This record gives sequence, C-alpha cells and structure tokens, in this order.
Amino acid sequence: MEIIARDNLAPKIVRFVIKAPAIAAKAQPGHFVVVRVSETAERIPLTIADYDREQGTITLIVQEVGKSSAVINSLKVGDSFQDILGPLGTPYPIEKVGTVVGVAGGLGAAPLYPKVKALYEAGNRVIIILGAQREELLILREELAAVSHKLLVTTDDGSFGHKGLVTDVLRQVVEEEKVDEVIAIGPVPMMEACVNVTRERNIKTVVSLNAVMVDGTGMCGGCRVTVGGESKFCCVDGPAFDGLAVDFKELRQRQRYYSEQEKQAYEHHQHGREGCRCHAK
Repeated sequence: MEIIARDNLAPKIVRFVIKAPAIAAKAQPGHFVVVRVSETAERIPLTIADYDREQGTITLIVQEVGKSSAVINSLKVGDSFQDILGPLGTPYPIEKVGTVVGVAGGLGAAPLYPKVKALYEAGNRVIIILGAQREELLILREELAAVSHKLLVTTDDGSFGHKGLVTDVLRQVVEEEKVDEVIAIGPVPMMEACVNVTRERNIKTVVSLNAVMVDGTGMCGGCRVTVGGESKFCCVDGPAFDGLAVDFKELRQRQRYYSEQEKQAYEHHQHGREGCRCHAK
C-alpha cells in the first residue's frame, strides 16, 4: 500500500497519506489499522487520523518512540507498507449531544480529530483543548480549529497559549459551561487526570485506550483492560471506553510490561543508524 504524501508535523512526528481504497471505503471515526513495514516487522496499531473515500486514501500520524516507529518514519513517498489490516475497532458513536469538549495531549490530537470533526458536522458545539510540552510539538492546530467553535491551547513551558496542563483549562471550562460530554485522548496519566476532573461533576467522559496490542482482532488478549470491573479488549471493544469506569492503575502497569525490551530495541536500532552514517563518511 503506497505512500502518496508525507509531511513532518513536528520533531519526530510524521503524517502519511496512503492509498488504501478498501479501508477508506469503510473507515469511520474511532477506527484504527495494524501495519507492517515488512514480513519480519512488528505489527503496529495506528489510528486512522483521516480518510477520503473519493480519493481512496487514509491518513496515519506516527511519532517516533521506538524502533518500529523509527523505521516507519524513515519511509518516503513512493514507498509501500507490506500490509495494512483494517479498519479495526468499534466506531465512535456520532450523535447530537450538545456541548462536547475534546481534550488532546500530544499525539492524542490524531485520534481526536476524526471524532470531533464528525461531531461538529452533526451539529454539536465543540470546544477543543489542545496540549503539548512545547509549541513545536503542537500538531493539527489548524485542522482542529476548523472543526470546533473554540480552540484552547496549552503548553507545559508556556511557549504558546496557557502555561500549564490541559486539566487546568478543562476544569475552567466545565466550571463555566454546561458540558454534555468530554473526549480525552493522550498519555494515560493525562487521560486519568481529565477523568478526575470530570468525575467531580459526573460528566460523561470517553477515553481512547491503546494497551499492548498484537493481532488487533481479540485473539491474543494482549490489550486486555478492566472497565467497570469487566475485562475488555482495546482492539474489538474499543479503543473508546467510559473513562469513569477504567481501571487506570492496572492500565499503567500493563503499559510498562515491555518497556525495557522496547528501549533496548530502539537503542540497538539507533546505534545501527549511527554506524551506517559513520561508515558512509
């Protein structure tokens, strides 16, 4: 499946537009795909950040955090993925509910975008809170502004917008407005912090979970999470879940299962790339 467009959104964050007509024809907000660069590559789940049924394309946004994502981000226009499986997951229900607040931390803007875009087009009032560590890491700012009635931006270092956390702004919004639904997507600690804010007012809060995933079809059980005291699979039951019912303590533990192996693989890959550059000199 060929890459037909590619651009750098931020340091180590790349947006790919890929020709995949069969997937684009069925994609809906909340869907994801599992990709492999080659036959021996790791299977990586990635959100469908956008899709165009007429052009037969899907958009994927990838942040380099380990070996596999580094390999993907080295691909150029004209390169192809070995295979892309999808669309997978349960689509996000698009209804007219009133005022929806979308909260994105870092790369969380990618899975948030198709959801709020559809909710905006369905007639909801949409408020977006977009956060990142610093200004250069803010992504999809213009795209999110185009599908919201209000865009609020935060950075940890104060380089753009509010200096502080997305939860600071979220607390202010829910205190000033009648909010019917919150969608929070980003790092696990950020989503948990958002839930702690909305729980005080019993506001419906949806989070997007990406636990360790292998096959993407519910067979391996690797992406198991506990929601409302029941075991769920991120790949088939999610990735969107009721944030007020998620066992975040268990989720944090599961996210760390393979952190040492991932670190070693990335370091080995980086060393190999540096070795190649040194040899080229």
